[in-house]
Amino acid sequence: MNDVEQSDPVAILEGQVWALAAVVATLREAGTGSLEEALAADPARTAVLEAAGVVRRDGAEVTAAPALRLGPGAANAAAARLSSMRQAVAAAGGEAVTGWAAQSDDVLLDQGRASAGTGHALATRLAPALPGLADRLATAGSRVLDIGTGTGALALALAQDLPHVHVTGIDKLERAVRLARRELDKAGPGAADRVEVRHQDAAELRERDRYDLIWLPAPFLSDDALDACLPRVAAALTDGGWLVAGTNPAPREPLLAAVADWTAARNGGSALTAHRMRRALDDLGFQDLREIPTVPGGPVLVAGRCPDRAGSGS
Repeated sequence: MNDVEQSDPVAILEGQVWALAAVVATLREAGTGSLEEALAADPARTAVLEAAGVVRRDGAEVTAAPALRLGPGAANAAAARLSSMRQAVAAAGGEAVTGWAAQSDDVLLDQGRASAGTGHALATRLAPALPGLADRLATAGSRVLDIGTGTGALALALAQDLPHVHVTGIDKLERAVRLARRELDKAGPGAADRVEVRHQDAAELRERDRYDLIWLPAPFLSDDALDACLPRVAAALTDGGWLVAGTNPAPREPLLAAVADWTAARNGGSALTAHRMRRALDDLGFQDLREIPTVPGGPVLVAGRCPDRAGSGS
């Protein structure tokens, strides 16, 4: 690198944008084939990944960072990154986006596709690890609530993997609910028949003792919205039911921390950390609290079990 390049941080950042584009494109292709095929398909693109340190080559052997080696989850990761990139382009273009209502349908759909992987992980990996939850969800008539359902992809994934549950998805954005209904219609009969979506703010939940599992994506709700909805979410759980909240990892790099705050402000969301969510659930009386990491650099899940209200005297 010459002296001009070293003294121009903007040029470096522009190069990093293209490196991220190479990551997303590679993940998209790996999601429908294999990572090896995706790397071989475009040598120039793979050279960008090498220069960025995401891929290392030792002779004929190629080693990729864990963020690329996601197997079937590669397409979901690509959708999440693409949604973030679309939002960044909107910010660069001067669009004064405030909240998800101002995002395009493409952004909402990309974000939804990314969430499908979370739904499958909740059903197949997390539920069996939380005491009593798998048995509850294997019982006919069990119910799951998906808060901020967006385009319904996470709710549908849960219904696909949990054949006995009925999934309710709620979202305060009416346009997202319309998109969710369209996506469920496209999915056809089967699991989609056990998914209901409705236009509702989580802060207006009135149901009690209804759901065995509630999914709460904290980064998509503002701090005020979280404060308002958490007591109602707790009341909506059955005794012994589980709340699982997605939170963003606390960034160690100052740049990533600043970006997290900016995107939260633009989208009307929250930069709530796992530690703060755990403390909030503890204040509400949740038991068996635990923090569960996901992929490297990805969300941290905070899970808590609703206590037996009769046993607690509440």
